[in-house]
Amino acid sequence: MSFSEIMLALALTHAPATPTPPPTIADHSFDIDRIEVQDLRAPASSASLSPASLSAQAQLFGALAIAPGEAEPSTQPGQVPWPVPLEPVPLEPAPLETAPPPPVLDEPLLSVDPLSPDADLAADPADGNEIVVTARPRAPKIDPLQELNADSFEIIQDVDDAVVGPVALAYEDTVPSPVRSGISNFLSNLGEPIVFLNYLLQLKPGKAMETLGRFTINSTIGIGGLVDVAKKPPFNLPKRNNGFANTLGYYGVEPGPFLFLPLIGPTTVRDLFGRVVDLSVLPVGVGKPFNELVYTLPAGIITSLDTRAEQDEQFRKLREADDPYIATRELYLKQRQAEIDALRGKEPEDK
Repeated sequence: MSFSEIMLALALTHAPATPTPPPTIADHSFDIDRIEVQDLRAPASSASLSPASLSAQAQLFGALAIAPGEAEPSTQPGQVPWPVPLEPVPLEPAPLETAPPPPVLDEPLLSVDPLSPDADLAADPADGNEIVVTARPRAPKIDPLQELNADSFEIIQDVDDAVVGPVALAYEDTVPSPVRSGISNFLSNLGEPIVFLNYLLQLKPGKAMETLGRFTINSTIGIGGLVDVAKKPPFNLPKRNNGFANTLGYYGVEPGPFLFLPLIGPTTVRDLFGRVVDLSVLPVGVGKPFNELVYTLPAGIITSLDTRAEQDEQFRKLREADDPYIATRELYLKQRQAEIDALRGKEPEDK
């Protein structure tokens, strides 16, 4: 044996042995009844796992999963083949939690429109599920002081029920009709100069002359205005109402805020100013007795009582309205606008 052969034999003798690979799970056979895949990061029962989490857990052990049909059948009865064939689980997004829909109500919560003409807030104590809201409409532009005016209206109505109305009706029933007509004609005739002046201001000379003719005829033939002779044939001069408030409206002055005042009733800022001017014509232009209380007080009282008695039926209808204050306000504004439109030659909107 040569030296090289001896050295080769020694090298082979002292060379480390090839390590034997450790046994794998595939080298053994097991009787597998169940495989549990559990995510140790979030402990939970298998019943509460979603499909998405099961799919993710299966992918962690992808080495154990093979495609269906690639596993060799077991040669021993009752033995599950290895690797275990796992069906691929598709990744599905977890369902989003949505809020439950709002309950459907059989009836609206508000059984009464909040903007209806009623003025109170009420609830039916017998039905705890029903809320009844009633309210007066929001104050319109023409009536910014609606609440104050409505309170004044209520007070004046109470006074009218207790004093003014009964006295006016008693005046109508007690005083004979010829006497009442004579007093009314006399006071009305004293207002003809005011009507005449305002027709001149409105550049209506024809009607101004007719008014002057009425005043002259009734002041003479009509015994100082006690009898309205001018309205009868052959004169046929009708009585017309006019005043400085109409003149302002004729030239485009807006009525301004609506007011409901004691001793005056419904009016506007424009009409109130015009009324003051009209009442100042005779006291300033003529003087006594028109500027003395002995004339102004009785004249004002009789005129108010006569007007209240004549309009009693209209007062009753207004009080039967759903909201008497609003009904009174709308009627007054409508009539005043109709008078201004008549001066301008316009036809009324509502015939």
